[in-house]
Amino acid sequence: MRSHQAEGVKKTVTKTIFALIGMFAFAFALVPLYDVFCEVTGINGKVSTSAQQVLGNDVDRDRYVTVQFITRTSAGLPWQLGVETRQVQVHPGQMTEVDFTFSNRSQSTSWGRAVPSVSPSVASAHVRKVSCFCFQEQRLDANENLTIPLVFQLDNTLPEDIATVTLVYTLYPLDESDDRPAVAQYVNNKNGEI
Repeated sequence: MRSHQAEGVKKTVTKTIFALIGMFAFAFALVPLYDVFCEVTGINGKVSTSAQQVLGNDVDRDRYVTVQFITRTSAGLPWQLGVETRQVQVHPGQMTEVDFTFSNRSQSTSWGRAVPSVSPSVASAHVRKVSCFCFQEQRLDANENLTIPLVFQLDNTLPEDIATVTLVYTLYPLDESDDRPAVAQYVNNKNGEI
């Protein structure tokens, strides 16, 4: 009787261990699977993190779309991200440039990265970023301010029922590292300074 119970306990423990290993593997694979799913379906407003080509299609001068910009900074990063214009009216197909300002409010150098999202999520497939600070990490020295342009286009295949597109940029801190590649210098469009 005891050996039968011991055998039952051994089977239960073995099944539990395999279940835990399976759950861990599933949780580990969930993030890349979710990213692929979002990229394929356009759900959750995930956008491309690399420069895209400008579409040569015509500008739809008969239609305006309001593009709103929201900026946030996560805890742990002493920066502020501001945008020159909180909202612009654009024609689908039109190239648009908007300046964003990064400000390090601390007495030390730090690294950050802006992570974008788009709402409504279906619009993410129609936002084409030619130049964006979200393509790479940023480094700011103590009390440094940096103005970087976002150059984008809404392609003219944006569904007619979408009248407003919201671009949200959230700044996240990055661990300091001496082996980071040099950050590209951006030209301040207002006065030509680097």
